[in-house]
Amino acid sequence: MAEHIYGSEQEFVARMNQRAKDLGMNNTTFINCCGLDVEGHMTTAKDVALMSRELINRYPQIHDYCTIWMENITHVTKRGSSEFGLANTNKLIKQYPYATGLKTGSTDDAKYCVSATAEKDGLKLIAVVMGAPDHKIRFADATTLLNYGFGKCQVYTDTEKEQLPKLTIQGGIEEQAALTYESDFSYMDVTGADFSQITKELELPESAAAPITKGAVAGRLIYKLNGKEIGSVKVLFDEDVRKALFKDYFLKTLGEFCMEKTP
Repeated sequence: MAEHIYGSEQEFVARMNQRAKDLGMNNTTFINCCGLDVEGHMTTAKDVALMSRELINRYPQIHDYCTIWMENITHVTKRGSSEFGLANTNKLIKQYPYATGLKTGSTDDAKYCVSATAEKDGLKLIAVVMGAPDHKIRFADATTLLNYGFGKCQVYTDTEKEQLPKLTIQGGIEEQAALTYESDFSYMDVTGADFSQITKELELPESAAAPITKGAVAGRLIYKLNGKEIGSVKVLFDEDVRKALFKDYFLKTLGEFCMEKTP
């Protein structure tokens, strides 16, 4: 597959290392694309967690596959076809009620490893265990980490964002432009904070000058907990507004004049 996509394994691995760098996996170096033990091929639990997060966020449908416990596989060769049962190597799928994936692995040098994902009450966590002496311990340690996380973490999600006003536009063919939020907002806390103390402040200019491009940043909605900023969501222009030219002003003035003369 690596050769099909990039022509050679070496080029594919180079792209892997660049992508790892882009994700902030600063302690990862790929030497091959299969993950088998070789000098210099290394990663860390944090980096595996970063890679796992990117996978489940970008391709959430992966959970549809990695939560299958057992499946019959048809193996086709020149000598015919045969069917065999394939069981999931991630035993947490059966043992842990909140498990949603993700990947197990083991080699002589790395020992038994797992990147375990789970979801409970809307909170999604990733627990990475590396270097366990056997498969039972890796799953037990992952369960301990996930239970700790679910007991320690709470998530605030803003489900009632205020309706945004229109923003005054100076020098445009339209006098106002509609606004929209770039995304939803969520915040994870591990201190037991009282989310009822979260406040919101809408930060917008009094006006903006044309031309305006849809998707450009107009301001932001700021979230504070006990007076301290904990995050924000960008407020974007939701439409284009062209800069008004002389003919636009002339036609507007002419239109107003004609309306005044209409009996």
